[in-house]
Amino acid sequence: MRFTRTLRAAGSAVVAGALLFGAAPVASADQVRKDQWPLNYFDAEAVWKVSTGKGVTVAVLDDPVDGDHPDLKGNVLPGKSFIAGGTANHAYGEREHGTAMASLIAGHGHGATGDDGVKGLAPDAKILPVGIDLGDSEENPGFGTETKYSDALRYAVDQGAKVVNMSFGGASISDDEKQAINYARQHDVLLVAGSGNTAVDSPRYPAAQPGVLSVGAVDKDLHVWRNSNYGSSVKLTAPGVYIRSAGVQDPYRLANGTSDSAAYVSAAAALLRSKFPDLTAGQIANRLVKTAGLPKDKQDLRLPDARYGYGFIKPYSALTKDIPAGPKNGPFEAAGDSSSSNSSEGLGGDPQQAKIKEKGMSAGAVIGMAAGGFVVLVIVLAVVVITIRKKNRRNGPPPGGFGGPGASPSGPGFMPQPPSPHQQPGSYPSAPPVQPPGR
Repeated sequence: MRFTRTLRAAGSAVVAGALLFGAAPVASADQVRKDQWPLNYFDAEAVWKVSTGKGVTVAVLDDPVDGDHPDLKGNVLPGKSFIAGGTANHAYGEREHGTAMASLIAGHGHGATGDDGVKGLAPDAKILPVGIDLGDSEENPGFGTETKYSDALRYAVDQGAKVVNMSFGGASISDDEKQAINYARQHDVLLVAGSGNTAVDSPRYPAAQPGVLSVGAVDKDLHVWRNSNYGSSVKLTAPGVYIRSAGVQDPYRLANGTSDSAAYVSAAAALLRSKFPDLTAGQIANRLVKTAGLPKDKQDLRLPDARYGYGFIKPYSALTKDIPAGPKNGPFEAAGDSSSSNSSEGLGGDPQQAKIKEKGMSAGAVIGMAAGGFVVLVIVLAVVVITIRKKNRRNGPPPGGFGGPGASPSGPGFMPQPPSPHQQPGSYPSAPPVQPPGR
């Protein structure tokens, strides 16, 4: 597929970067922590009393991660680079996007009490760095070379990652990538991706692929960021404006984008997978969806909304509310044959066919039954017509003579044609109760 990295804002400047890349003036370590407004919004101190993500591995498919950064040291596994081979726990030139995402997920800060630098929402989670080439170039910034992430995703699954963060995107998706996504889902891995940063409703992949949790960005007022992509695939939103994170060329950076939003959702998923190890990936997504919130002036939205999805994440509520586990697939379609490019995932593109298969009956069987029923109906009608004609021969024609050739029976004795089985299924899940921002 062709990866694209769009423009991001850094302070008052706009710089070329990745689906989500950015730069910022160097900030002092203590100021960095003060700048991390999402931690205040999440009430992170309360969250960490319930879960810190311990025991959960989050794969970051991105630029290799600088495992020597003081805010990440000890939390980054060796991983694998699909760019140049070897491990992916070291910086790859000046590329820092992967390091930034890893820090928002599992940064632990530094200093005597860990109060300096970037702290992630799941500071005890482990990062599995999986280096892929997102392909920026000076000659054509924002566009990548033809590359695939299917092998990288399968590697992450095989290494035991329970959450995979994919803060990148492109306009298309290959069959290999669809198959890798289904491979991950069949191994109970939760996939999270940014919706994109071009303020359009055209789908960006992998975020728009069924089974992937697509995340948009909100600002400090919890309203959707003006450049956040939107559409029917968006499930959740999370902070993505004025985000401090770890860097490579400079120790810290400041940026906007749905990459950061996806990283925060991946971190929230790690918290939940640590707290509720028996829940499936879909049930983890369900807790995030059922506890999501909306701004006060948006509470009348019909959910899922094209821009907000089911709302912005509230990790504390997701960790502490009494939420039924729900079906194993949560808000997702059932995983199937990933060679299909439609929402039914290998069931021919027809959502109703997916429902029929779940009930143990194929679409072909339904068609066969319908055809058989039609034949029986024709036979019954023929018998009725023959009987009537014989009776008429005995009793003479009714007043007005016989009906003309080709006349067909009609009237109250005939059943209307049944409705087509191919109907749009109802949306899942029902709109979650709106709660105030924060918890």
